[in-house]
Amino acid sequence: MERPDGQRDGLGVTRIALPLAAVVALGASRFDVGLLTATTVALAAVVAYCNATSSACLAARYPASGGTYVYGRERLGDFWGHLAGWAFVAGKTASCAAMALTVGSYAWPGQAHAVAVASVVALTAVNYAGVRKSALLTRAIVTVVLAVLAAVVVATLTSGASQAARLDIGSDATTGGVLQAAGLLFFAFAGYARIATLGEEVRDPARTIPRAIPLALALTLIVYAAVAIAVLTVLGPGELARAAAPLSDAVRAAGADLLVPVVRAGAAVAALGSLLALILGVSRTTLAMARDRHLPHALAAVHPRFQVPHRAELLVGAVVAVLAATADVRGAIGFSSFGVLAYYAIANACAWTLTRDEGRPNRLIPALGLAGCLALAFALPLSSVASGAAVLAFGAAVYGTRHVMTARNG
Repeated sequence: MERPDGQRDGLGVTRIALPLAAVVALGASRFDVGLLTATTVALAAVVAYCNATSSACLAARYPASGGTYVYGRERLGDFWGHLAGWAFVAGKTASCAAMALTVGSYAWPGQAHAVAVASVVALTAVNYAGVRKSALLTRAIVTVVLAVLAAVVVATLTSGASQAARLDIGSDATTGGVLQAAGLLFFAFAGYARIATLGEEVRDPARTIPRAIPLALALTLIVYAAVAIAVLTVLGPGELARAAAPLSDAVRAAGADLLVPVVRAGAAVAALGSLLALILGVSRTTLAMARDRHLPHALAAVHPRFQVPHRAELLVGAVVAVLAATADVRGAIGFSSFGVLAYYAIANACAWTLTRDEGRPNRLIPALGLAGCLALAFALPLSSVASGAAVLAFGAAVYGTRHVMTARNG
């Protein structure tokens, strides 16, 4: 597999930008009043920190493509590795569809599904050409996104419409609503999972990945907090909950109408960056599962020239394109959050089994991470929980069927 010649921490810089699209473009405020309040951001960030710490410790121990699929298999047994991989592939495939639809919604609202499919096709082609080219494109996207976000934060916080009193959660917020909002917002914190899935394609992964993961989370949290505070001070939780394009509405409320088209363009670019890395991460976990025959072994093929899992790339791109042509953004985000939270619950359980000599974190971290993942997962909308649980059950049934057939064949 290809090993890019980037800087030692370049992996963290190029992969983390990708969740930035969730704040810029998701329109996640449609889900619940106060989704981006300090409480929900902090709650999602605490769970994300525990997950990131557990993942970093495990990545140092097992620097191979596949992330928690590999950790689960090595620490808890073959079934849990399979279930983690299944949750990741299903959840992140839904994330891909959500990001593709976000690109369409901002770039050409009247033809959102068509633009989404075209984006998937184009970025699958970029990933097919190799990780090095993907990383170069991602760095360019990061630069654009950060510049747009900085402009939004400055414009809103320095405007006369900005009021600190709007940062209050509001009387209509409930504990269940805050948990549900944090679970949905967790969608935006899961970018560091992609770092661990690329273990075979970076230089010195045992050293680079554990450094990149906490760096990615820290930088992401700083940006999210700045954007959340800036938007809330001009819109407040109630108006934010009704906004279809939160950042565009925020700069408009701040009197910076000239920034509106820039924000829309930045949102589309950010979502493209997220989609680029998502397709990359899903295909690498698919590769790892195919190698172990949890998925068709043909998907484990690596292109002789580009050194990428080209069949897995094409299959993932095709599935995402179909979803992008037919899916709903809200449903995709909820389903994705459930799958990713289940994935990290297994990662925390794996980290709990590490010994001190193996670089085990403080036991409180994986325990809190496991409990937090389960709490947020089951606080999601009922439709997301039901569909996510059904997909995991189907994955478990696939594993059981394969196990029985293998046993019969000796």
